Amino acid sequence: MLDETLKSQLKAYLQKVTQPFEIVASLDDGDKSKELHGLLRDIVGLTDKITLKTDGDAPRKPSFAINRPGEQTGVVFAGIPMGHEFTSLVLALLQVGGHPPKTSDEVIEQIKGLEGELNFETYFSLSCQNCPDVVQALNLMAILNPNVHHVAIDGALFKDEVEAREVMSVPSIYLNGEPFDQGRMSLEQILAKVDTGAAKREAAKLNDKAPFDTLMIGGGPAGAAAAVYAARKGIRTGVAAERFGGQVLDTMGIENLISVPHTEGPKLAAALEEHVKEYEVDIMNLQRAVKLVPSPQPGGEHEVQFASGASLKAKTLVLATGARWREMGVPGEAEYRNKGVAYCPHCDGPLFKGKRVAVIGGGNSGVEAAIDLAGLVAEVTLIEFMDELRADDVLQKKLASLPNVEVIKGARTTEVNGDGKRVTGLTYEERASGELKTLDLEGIFVQIGLVPNTEWLQESPIELSERGEIIVDARGMTSIPGIFAAGDVTTVPYKQIVIALGEGSRAALGAFDYLIRS
Repeated sequence: MLDETLKSQLKAYLQKVTQPFEIVASLDDGDKSKELHGLLRDIVGLTDKITLKTDGDAPRKPSFAINRPGEQTGVVFAGIPMGHEFTSLVLALLQVGGHPPKTSDEVIEQIKGLEGELNFETYFSLSCQNCPDVVQALNLMAILNPNVHHVAIDGALFKDEVEAREVMSVPSIYLNGEPFDQGRMSLEQILAKVDTGAAKREAAKLNDKAPFDTLMIGGGPAGAAAAVYAARKGIRTGVAAERFGGQVLDTMGIENLISVPHTEGPKLAAALEEHVKEYEVDIMNLQRAVKLVPSPQPGGEHEVQFASGASLKAKTLVLATGARWREMGVPGEAEYRNKGVAYCPHCDGPLFKGKRVAVIGGGNSGVEAAIDLAGLVAEVTLIEFMDELRADDVLQKKLASLPNVEVIKGARTTEVNGDGKRVTGLTYEERASGELKTLDLEGIFVQIGLVPNTEWLQESPIELSERGEIIVDARGMTSIPGIFAAGDVTTVPYKQIVIALGEGSRAALGAFDYLIRS
C-alpha cells in the first residue's frame, strides 16, 4: 500500500511514539477493506509500539479506531485516509502514542474542561485541502477529552450516508447526529462554538491589552509580512485576524510564488504563521473587525472594535483584511449554498462524481475548475458573461480538448433553481438576444473573482474606491495618517500572493517611518 519512500518517512515519525496502542479495524470482504488492511499492516510493520486487531464491529466498513490498551480514545477513520488526510492519520498515530501536540497549554486545558458527551462526525474528501484542519482538530479533542468522540468519514466511500444526509459540501460536521457546521474550521473556532463562554473570556483579555505600536488587522500574506517587518524593528506588534492565513487557506495549488515551485495554501499559511511566531508578535485569532474609530488628532491612538466585543488600540494600523469569493447575487444562490452551490471545486468536486455541473466564470479560476471537474463529473458547462474567455491560452486549449465540457459565452446567470432541498439547475440569459434558457444540473461552482472585505469600513472616513477597495499611496498609507493598508483589500492591481507579501512589507515600513517621524 505504501511505497518505500513513504514507509521510510512514516517510520521516522513513529519513532516519536512513547506508549503502545492498538488499531482496531472493522472490515468486510470488499476491495476497499482489503486496501485498508494492507495500509494498516504496513503501519504496524514499522514499529513494535502498535498492534493490529481486525475483529472490530463498527457499523461502517472499512473503518478503524486508534485506541490505547483498555481505552477507547474516540478517534475513528471510516475509509482510507490517504491524500490530504494522510497527515491527519500520522498526527493521530503520534498523539495517541503519547507525542505532545503543538497546541498551547491554555487550549489543551480548555479542551479537557469540556463537559457533556460530544459525538462528532466529519465527512471529508481526499482531495479537500480544507478538511484536514477539521479532522485533526476534532481528533485532538477526542484524544484529550474522554467525553469527545470523532469519526472522520470519506464521503466518496460512504455514498449512501452522503445521499441520506444530503451532504453536498465538505468538510461537513455533525454533532450528536445534528448538523454542526460546514467548511474549514480551526481548533479555536470549534472550541469557541462548543464552549460558549470562550468568546467572552477572550474579549475580556483583549480589552485589557496595552496599545500596540503597530497592529495588523488580518492574518493573510499581507498581514503576516507586515507583522514580520514591524517586529524586526523592535516595536510592539500585534495581529488580529478572523482566521490566520486568510483566503490562502482556501487555495489549492500555488505554483507562482517565486523560489517555491509548488506548495498548497494550508502549507503556506502554516509557514507564514510559524515565521511570525519567531518574533514577539501577539497573535489574536477569531477576531472579526466591525468598526474603526480613528484617532481624533494626529499621533493619537486608533481603535478597532471586533464582533467578539473586544477592542484594541494602536498608534498605527495596517489593514489587511483581504478579499473573498464574489457571489453571483441571483435568486436561489444563498438558499442553495452548500446544497449544490459551491465555491471550492477541489473540496466539493468529489461529491458530484458522475453528475452534471456548471462553472460560472471564464477567467483562470473558472477554467481551471472546469478542467479539474471534468475528470470527476459526467458533464461540465462553463458559463462566461463576456463574449470571450479571459483565461490564459494554455488553459483554454486544455479545456477545449475535453470531450465532456461545453462552453457558453455571452451569458448571464439569472437564477439558481432547486426543489427546496438541493440544486436542480440554473437559468441564464443570452445577452445578445435576451432569451432565457434553463440547464438541468446537480451542482454549480461559482468562480467570478473577488470582493474586498471592507464592509466594516463603510462608515469610517477612510477613502474607498468605487469597487470598495482601500485607496493607498506609495507608502501604503490610507487617507487617514497613521493608518496603512495592504494586500487584496487595496487598490493595488493584480491580486497575487507574492504582491500581497511585498505590499504588507511596504505598509509595515511605512508605519514604522510614520512612528519615528510623529
